[in-house]
Amino acid sequence: MKSNVSGQRPVVIAGPCVIESAELLDEVAAELVRLNSKHGVDIIFKASFDKANRTSLRSFRGPGIERGMRMLAEVKSRYGLRVLTDIHEAWQAEVVAEVADVVQIPAFLCRQTDLLVAAAKTGRVVNIKKAQFLSGADMSYPVEKAMESGAGEVWLTERGNCFGYNNLVVDFRNIADMLEIVPTVVMDCTHSVQRPGAAGGKTGGDRRFVPAMAEAAKAFGATGYFFEVHPNPDSALSDGPNMLPLAELDGVISKLLKQ
Repeated sequence: MKSNVSGQRPVVIAGPCVIESAELLDEVAAELVRLNSKHGVDIIFKASFDKANRTSLRSFRGPGIERGMRMLAEVKSRYGLRVLTDIHEAWQAEVVAEVADVVQIPAFLCRQTDLLVAAAKTGRVVNIKKAQFLSGADMSYPVEKAMESGAGEVWLTERGNCFGYNNLVVDFRNIADMLEIVPTVVMDCTHSVQRPGAAGGKTGGDRRFVPAMAEAAKAFGATGYFFEVHPNPDSALSDGPNMLPLAELDGVISKLLKQ
């Protein structure tokens, strides 16, 4: 796999959309450890303790910050994986940073000044997902907020733009534009195939396009890849239609590693 501009291996982020159970976290983490050993990569484990922006009030949100962070701490301790999770309110940043190596800002919230400032002050890497309504060039302003608030390292993540109702489209030129702002630009290969709110009160999607999203992002110079994975996406409690089956991650990474 091509090195990024700093000479380091590209960032790979993977894990379930939301913490469903300790058993799910263990199954996914064990596979990521195997893939790290097989491919010589360093996959960052991702899972959300709370999905605060679900379509319906009745949708599963997760175990909450207290229990969720204990579970992520256990993954980190047991498997030796770095951990990423997202925050939705400024007060959560300090709590999350006690465990997480990367604090993620959700796309819808990437302009929220207090959230960016709080994440920056933790001293952790801050991964800002580009909003569905912004261009790549627009992301210079969220990065500026974070850097001027003390962030040591900021990443940007592409996840598509709104394209009419219930659909997203990816303009891969955004990757090149964001690489002019920060050296680490991640392609969110699974959220970019969402059909927001298009599944009867839930978000739909089309996971068959996930590998192609990764390959296209590589061609445009992406320095990282983000995959939400699940052993059985059709039974997942959040984002199942756009998640990659865990068993397929090996093949996708193998293909990306080829020059």
